[in-house]
Amino acid sequence: MAELEGLEFGKSDFVLLDEVTMEQFMENLKLRFEKGRIYTYIGEVVVSVNPYRQMDIYGKDTIDAYRGRELYENPPHLYAVSDAAYKAMKRRAKDTCIVISGESGAGKTEASKYIMQYIAAITNPSQRVEVESVKNVLLKSNCVLEAFGNAKTNRNDNSSRFGKYMDINFNFNGEPTGGHINNYLLEKSRVVQQHDGERNFHSFYQLLRGGSDEMLESLHLQNDPAAYIYTKEGAATATSSNDRSSHRAVMSALEVIGFSPEEINSIYQILASILLLLTCVGSDGESVQILGLEAVGHVSELTATEADSVCKSLLFRTVATGGGDVIEKGHSEQDACFGRDAFVKALYERLFGWIVSRINSVIEVKDYDPALHGKNTVIGVLDIYGFEIFDNNSFEQFCINYCNEKLQQLFIELILRQEQGEYQREGITWQHIDYFNNQIIVDLVEQPHKGIISILDEACLSVGKVTDTVCLESMGTKLAQHPHYTSRKLSPTDKTMDFQKHFRIRHYAGDVTYSIEGFLDKNKDLLFQDFKRLMYNSANQVLKEMWPDGQLSITEVTKRPLTAATLFKNSIVALVDKLGCKEPYYVRCIKPNEMKSPVLFDDARCQHQVAYLGLMENVMVRRAGFAYRQHYARVLQRYKMTCEYTWPNHLMGSDREAVEAIVTQHGFQDDVAYGHTKLFVRTPRSLFTLEQERAALIPILVLFLQKVWRGALARRRCRRMRAIYAIMGCYKRYKVKAHFREVERRFANVRNLADYGKSVEWPTPPVALWWARQIVKNIPPSDMLEVRAKVAALTALSGDRKDWGVSRAWERNYLVRDCPQTSSGFARVTKELRNKDEYSQVLFSGFCRKVNRFNKSTDRGLLITDKCVYKLEPKKQYKVLKRLPLDAFTGLSVTAGVDQMVALHTSCQDDILLCLQRGELCTNQDRVGELVGALVDHFTRIRKVHFPVKVCRSALQLHMRGKPKSVTVETKPGQTGADFKKSRDGFVLLVPAN
Repeated sequence: MAELEGLEFGKSDFVLLDEVTMEQFMENLKLRFEKGRIYTYIGEVVVSVNPYRQMDIYGKDTIDAYRGRELYENPPHLYAVSDAAYKAMKRRAKDTCIVISGESGAGKTEASKYIMQYIAAITNPSQRVEVESVKNVLLKSNCVLEAFGNAKTNRNDNSSRFGKYMDINFNFNGEPTGGHINNYLLEKSRVVQQHDGERNFHSFYQLLRGGSDEMLESLHLQNDPAAYIYTKEGAATATSSNDRSSHRAVMSALEVIGFSPEEINSIYQILASILLLLTCVGSDGESVQILGLEAVGHVSELTATEADSVCKSLLFRTVATGGGDVIEKGHSEQDACFGRDAFVKALYERLFGWIVSRINSVIEVKDYDPALHGKNTVIGVLDIYGFEIFDNNSFEQFCINYCNEKLQQLFIELILRQEQGEYQREGITWQHIDYFNNQIIVDLVEQPHKGIISILDEACLSVGKVTDTVCLESMGTKLAQHPHYTSRKLSPTDKTMDFQKHFRIRHYAGDVTYSIEGFLDKNKDLLFQDFKRLMYNSANQVLKEMWPDGQLSITEVTKRPLTAATLFKNSIVALVDKLGCKEPYYVRCIKPNEMKSPVLFDDARCQHQVAYLGLMENVMVRRAGFAYRQHYARVLQRYKMTCEYTWPNHLMGSDREAVEAIVTQHGFQDDVAYGHTKLFVRTPRSLFTLEQERAALIPILVLFLQKVWRGALARRRCRRMRAIYAIMGCYKRYKVKAHFREVERRFANVRNLADYGKSVEWPTPPVALWWARQIVKNIPPSDMLEVRAKVAALTALSGDRKDWGVSRAWERNYLVRDCPQTSSGFARVTKELRNKDEYSQVLFSGFCRKVNRFNKSTDRGLLITDKCVYKLEPKKQYKVLKRLPLDAFTGLSVTAGVDQMVALHTSCQDDILLCLQRGELCTNQDRVGELVGALVDHFTRIRKVHFPVKVCRSALQLHMRGKPKSVTVETKPGQTGADFKKSRDGFVLLVPAN
């Protein structure tokens, strides 16, 4: 429990601070960091400080300690909030999400991995293979996405250069059944340019340092990142990751996820092509030309394209004139470099998007039917780039910081505004808390026609030469009065900004100065159509799949695509909507210092993060409000067993009164408030006490129910045993008395006999019943089925039918025996039916003559299994004409004669009339008894129900389509087989004379 942490570690929950001040908050945060306690609660929000070292708090023992426990039962931990989200999802069938936020280097990616690790560890206790496969793919996908989407920056050795949101789907048992990954704004500009001291994406260095000699030779690469312009900047940069071992891990992960060897090879061929493309084109001082024909050949080979087409795409641009003519326009040196870099960035971006979509194709839930499998619930995990302020902030930082503004707005909406609004709706006394609403900043960026994104899009769509400077002028004109926007033109005395270059936004996390240079080009995201067609025409199917827009010819007019900023805005709005409909859990990550030191705590740096993350406002809301609230009906349903006045059902006027009784009995009156529809509990300790008492009572209630049920079973068994013993006693007495009466009768006149009864035979004693039992025990198990069927037929027919085939062996499956030439077709049909209906036993099969209500008789095959009754067409390879479940039959009727007529009665009053023969039966082939015995034995012994059998001496009564019919039997000399004829109110069965 949280109290087990001594005071020397500080307060485990910021809500427990003596005074809610920034000084006490920072003092407690620093103390816990120095004592190795990197996690602290704010209610249900976890504040995490990056320790910059390995900590032994994530092993199996820790997972077991947090599994199934309440949030405040253990010290603060990521596992606690993960378990809370999982329990909320499983208990209430409610979608949840875990939002991990913080600036770059605060530990968001590691936090998301530990959350995934915990969810994987606590699910699938039965070790089902398909669930384990899903878990492995979900875990391995992290490794692959980090390799291709993360990079070393000056702030973080493993910085996520893309946003990732993963939905994990669970079935009604709480087992993961799949998932879906969304990626946001890959920083593709890093492929061609990095800041000093930073690296390109991990995947390039892992390939160059970890690839085998054979692999690198096939890709025409050297085992040296310094040999390539795109990786030269970061080649000598120290990194904490081992590129060689990481490469092996990624290759293994790709195989586990399900990438084929051809797909894996295509991935690394594309990476190699990117590294080689820069050396292909250059200038001799006068014109643009191909400098490295060998490199062009390698690129052509790796991309499965023609070398001439590669050269042509690098040197020329194909354009369509207004008259429909197509001309080739040579590139200037600037356009050639721009086109090549744009192609390289697009190539890597589409590769990354294809990898994500390929992973999704493996883990997505397919053909999910809620009616069969129950509700499919979701836990979402968001790991997205944090707020960034660099010396030079460009278009990427603008989008990243806008994303963080939207997430902060979501936090304000869900944690602060909704919290206060709910108290007002429920009529709970509330002390209003001021907080900064960043909606004004969000509107500054995304407002239609007035926001920065709209201004950028308008500049990109304008005709003529519109430069970044012109765009900055337009922003200054339209946003001059906005309190959170400024530029050097609007603030001439601010020398931290340059004219015609910089603008500044006052974000919730601080002021950020952006350089307008490159904004329009990056927003347009322009890529020459020649490169698209080149890749679409590749013989490599993976590449071709990545470039579907390359199939358009140069003369086709296409709709102008959305800009990069608009696409990103739409995806972030969709993400916020998706998070807003789930129950959120928050992990707020803090970066303790810029030196990546495990001991240094920069007070000013951390205080700035605490301020812009809104943690102080969160503490005040939690402290002034209530930690738990729920509708009265839900509270009563969960905790009514803890109060004698509400268990099992209360007699009070309303659920609120019943909840008040529960609260009063436990003495929580001073810790709760009663709203119009909900109960509000101030401290989690009260809720934890209720949960403890409930958990203690559940085993007692289960034992009580078991006791009552076992007592009922025992009493019923006792009554049956008493009845059995009473019957046995009476029968034994009867047998003894009968034996003595028989002895008395036989020896009544022995005095008058010459030998005085010496010749009189003694009657058999009752012990013969015991001998009969011994005989039955000696019957082989293989014959017991036939014996049981004959006994059942004997009991059902009750001697009313003289001939019923008791003297012969019952084979049951006559369709196989009677026509060996068609037995293979019948065997195929029975195999298909067994797979479809999953029956386990054939009760009876044979040829028959069936008659309908119109006196039409036809020869058919009859197949009766333990699941269904089938009518088959022998002339059409035993095609199934009709299938009825065995449960639909309520009994059968037969005649007392030697004919083979049987009427099967159904619950829908549409009986089946048939004769168990086709032509003339052989001697001693009466099958009526066999059919009766098989059905009666199955229903009585297997299904434990009575199956009535009626033996009719006169007319046989039945219903067809709900109308009563009667059937009589007539014998006719010279008749060779059974036949039917129509009578006034039924049918007449003509059978051969004896």
